[in-house]
Amino acid sequence: MAKNTPRIRKSPRATGVATAQVAGGKRRAPELDRLEAFIGRWITEGETIRGAQGDVTQIVASDVYQWLPGGHFVMHPAYGRIGSVEVGGLEVIGYDPATREYRTHFFDSQGNIVTETLSYLDGTWTWQGAHARCTGVFTEGGKVLTARHERSDDGVHWAPSMTVRLRKIE
Repeated sequence: MAKNTPRIRKSPRATGVATAQVAGGKRRAPELDRLEAFIGRWITEGETIRGAQGDVTQIVASDVYQWLPGGHFVMHPAYGRIGSVEVGGLEVIGYDPATREYRTHFFDSQGNIVTETLSYLDGTWTWQGAHARCTGVFTEGGKVLTARHERSDDGVHWAPSMTVRLRKIE
């Protein structure tokens, strides 16, 4: 071995792409199949909820939901504008069999990292975080997702913040 060649130590515990030790891989949780409803390219339009002055800010964005290699996680980049402000971010969605919950991690263009749970009940998806939550319902044969967002300063009192409609284009 050459003098400057790094040595790779094998650990019986650490496996995965980050360790360059790929075993047979984990079996995919069947609960992940439910996330297939999101997969595709979407155009998003909506508006913020009227403020004290009665103002409404238009929202226009594009969203892409796609499986990461292996099919254990969904990657969701989003780019758009709220009024004249460019916004965006990356959400990663997965399923935690230990807690039996979907988890989302969102990294936004403002430098924030938001972790939420995601649940599905009676046709409604619900994202729930400490200061933001959203309910989403698919209609028109899965081609439209209407999402109603709320915010809270204290995690107890909630106020509507925006409503968006995602229309699947492919």
